[in-house]
Amino acid sequence: MLVDPLAPLLELADVAPALAEARDHVDAAMRHRALRRHGGQVAAEAGLRAAVASAALEGHAYDVEEVRGGTVTDPVVQGALRVAEGLGGLVDLWPRAPRQVLAKLHMLAARGVVPADDLGRLTGGADRIDALAGLVSNDQGTSSPILLAAIVHAELLTLRPFAGPSGVVARAAARLTLINRGLDPRGLIAVELGHLAREPEYVGSSGAYATGTPDGVRSWLRHYTNAVTAAADELTTIGDGVLAAV
Repeated sequence: MLVDPLAPLLELADVAPALAEARDHVDAAMRHRALRRHGGQVAAEAGLRAAVASAALEGHAYDVEEVRGGTVTDPVVQGALRVAEGLGGLVDLWPRAPRQVLAKLHMLAARGVVPADDLGRLTGGADRIDALAGLVSNDQGTSSPILLAAIVHAELLTLRPFAGPSGVVARAAARLTLINRGLDPRGLIAVELGHLAREPEYVGSSGAYATGTPDGVRSWLRHYTNAVTAAADELTTIGDGVLAAV
């Protein structure tokens, strides 16, 4: 019998229902009719908005239209855009070599922000990164994709194991988890938008998670499910916009 190492987290108050509700919102968004014929446009728009939001969460906020127009040269924004573009090529490698993927994500995110010698190099937390890599590699499909992504994200936020925009790496690794585990195979759920929309909660709940208490972990998991729900609803908005433009 396969054992889910994250199963105890489902016993925390309100977590299991929140995961189910987020999953329902994602499933509903994936049925949007824009995805039948214009999925590429929807994916491109979701990726752009995710990158802009991720950079904003690192303190580098710009209007999405400015970024779309190519006038923003901020290296953190450019790194977030590279990460968004590169996710698809890392999906299959993520469960097989998580540490390698994290290093690659950092190289994409931090180029031009940190010295070249620091790209892809851990600044600390190696033991805990090894444990996280083991969790990702050994997952047998028993854990909820959203729950696993939430833990990946929170661990990397807590550790900040790379110099520079480490949060961009954390958010990308969580997205990779959702994609690889089949919840969002086309990479359409821009969870970064949900985090940005609830930024004070994002910051507070990630800090609560870092305490390691059950209430702190629960706070983060409730935030993460809220962010996924918001991102799924945003996908519907993006789809509506694409259909209106064609």
